[in-house]
Amino acid sequence: MNVRREWLEKDYYGALGVEKGASEKDIKRAYRKLAQQYHPDNNPGDTDAEARFKEVSEAYRVLSDPEERAHYDQARDAFARGTFVGGPGGGAGAQYVRIDDLGDLGDAFGGGLFGGLGDLFGFGGARRTRRPAKGPDLEAGIDLSFHEAIQGVTKTLTVNGPGGRRTVTTKIPAGVNDGARIRLRGRGAPGRDGGEPGDLFVRVHAGRHPIFDRDGKDLKVRLPISYSEAALGATITAPTLEGKVGLKIPPGTPSGKTFRVKGRGVSTPEDTGDLLVTVEIEVPEDLSPESRDLLEQLRAAESDHNPRSHLGV
Repeated sequence: MNVRREWLEKDYYGALGVEKGASEKDIKRAYRKLAQQYHPDNNPGDTDAEARFKEVSEAYRVLSDPEERAHYDQARDAFARGTFVGGPGGGAGAQYVRIDDLGDLGDAFGGGLFGGLGDLFGFGGARRTRRPAKGPDLEAGIDLSFHEAIQGVTKTLTVNGPGGRRTVTTKIPAGVNDGARIRLRGRGAPGRDGGEPGDLFVRVHAGRHPIFDRDGKDLKVRLPISYSEAALGATITAPTLEGKVGLKIPPGTPSGKTFRVKGRGVSTPEDTGDLLVTVEIEVPEDLSPESRDLLEQLRAAESDHNPRSHLGV
């Protein structure tokens, strides 16, 4: 079995957001979703998205191959236990680690980690001094409500790593997007032999709002208006996260027109987005006798006007 250094440092299941026992179908579904989200074509100039795309692609390459996935699982499990699968001394059924693939980890094994190479694999050789090695990076997910993502919040989450389960408390910045990946330096797995700890990557899952949709820092809302307000113009109120704001509707406003209200979107440490209000003309289902009479008069007054003439009908 050829064990690669990155196998011991990277949690491929965490990178794809699936459990270790996930089926091939679940792994493929998770990869396709993440690959589409972080593909460079969808994130031009975003180096973090490009790095994330490479990470999920590497994870899928290993986990989609049954044989390579089995070797990866064996190596990770054995590494966590402090031993490797296979009998020492090169006997029947023994499996060997190719030290060329381990890089600095070869020094660590040769220096006596888990009893040294001689103890593990049954061949002699002088032990070398182990060098410090950075701990593996870890992945964790966190669920936020819509308002927590908008306002920022301090959260405690559970992290699974080589040393078992532990809790980490972190501050989530205001305005974080759904699907964002936050890097917490030094909050990953501990380093070996005095090495620095790895990093913790937190994937954010933000809830939805019953009224507003988000587009980055901008908020979107659909606002019904009456036919008379659209035709004659009006000053109406629109909802915001902090309350209400006045909105002027010009005469002759068509249904589906979007108005931009500056500075009423999502506030981040960099700046604040806008509120995008899309008006929709509401057609009443039940008319009072007075309203029906007025509309009949309007229809009679418009009898010479055909709004579909430009379509030739």
